[in-house]
Amino acid sequence: VKKYSKKSIKKNTMLFLAMTIHNIPEGMTVGLVSAYAYYNNSIISISAALALTIGIAIQNIPEGACISLTYRQAGLSKFKSFLLGFISGVVEPISSIIMFILFKYFSILLPFVLSLASGIMIYVVINELIPSSNDDTNVGSISCMIGFMIMLALDFLL
Repeated sequence: VKKYSKKSIKKNTMLFLAMTIHNIPEGMTVGLVSAYAYYNNSIISISAALALTIGIAIQNIPEGACISLTYRQAGLSKFKSFLLGFISGVVEPISSIIMFILFKYFSILLPFVLSLASGIMIYVVINELIPSSNDDTNVGSISCMIGFMIMLALDFLL
């Protein structure tokens, strides 16, 4: 089993905290949209809430795997690695339930919550993931920029 170095502890802890903090506003978003659909009883709203919930649930699979695999690669046991991946994601349904209950008081926060969730992930990608992916080349940075341009084009065109 690999020894767990201070450098990998810091890097993995930063990623774990960023993903966990990122999942809180994501869960809040699901809770707010679901509550909006529930209280307004519209087919379109319910469909949108369901689509958002499924989309976020699907993208949480690689997020949890990212946490678990980085800890496993650093030398933690399978159980501890899985547990940390699970903990980083379990905050999402908890924050979703809380926001569903408190919808009447916090519905105006939806744009700010979405901004917070995306901002946290952009910070982590720029500050941690891109620099660590560049092994004497800029492939990681260039790939990130191409992906960003594709998403921007899709957002504009759709």
